[in-house]
Amino acid sequence: MSNSKLYKGSLTTIILKLLDDGGKMYGYEITQKVKKITQGELQITEGALYPALHKLEADGLLEVEVKKVDNRLRKYYKLTQTGKKEASLKLAELEKFMHTMQSMLFPKPKFS
Repeated sequence: MSNSKLYKGSLTTIILKLLDDGGKMYGYEITQKVKKITQGELQITEGALYPALHKLEADGLLEVEVKKVDNRLRKYYKLTQTGKKEASLKLAELEKFMHTMQSMLFPKPKFS
């Protein structure tokens, strides 16, 4: 997708949805999952992802578990109970927005 501004506002929702579906994930895994699901159309950079993850953690929506993998520390992110509720709210909000945009862009013809 050439215009990354269109999906930047949805980054939080994307992260919450992936973690809601997949349990715990680490940062690079999130970027690769998005790339795979969207067949390369959306590519989340580390510069966008990690500030979003840190904000979600600070807001109490994520908890972090650090594990040693191949002599390196890896941070796994998972939703808190509050995060699970927020994921549901954000998905419903995005679904309503997408429906509204479709109605606006592709209005149904009115018959008299």
